[in-house]
Amino acid sequence: MTEPIRHADREGRFIPRAMSKQELALLYLPGHEPHAAVTQLMRWVNACGPLLRELEEAGYDKHCKILQKRYVMLIVKHLDEP
Repeated sequence: MTEPIRHADREGRFIPRAMSKQELALLYLPGHEPHAAVTQLMRWVNACGPLLRELEEAGYDKHCKILQKRYVMLIVKHLDEP
């Protein structure tokens, strides 16, 4: 049996790692429909100019489905932990 993916360490702090936009969005918006959660997360990202600039400088492509760990770290830096 595989171990479930952990999103937090023992102290409850978020552990950044590569993940899908949907997975991250649902961490921020649990209970929402996946598509709605991704749409809202992307609204927040696009509304935060400094975050969007840092993502673009890091090579982020808005069409990607999987967020690299560095993108997740930038999102958490600007939007706080999910």
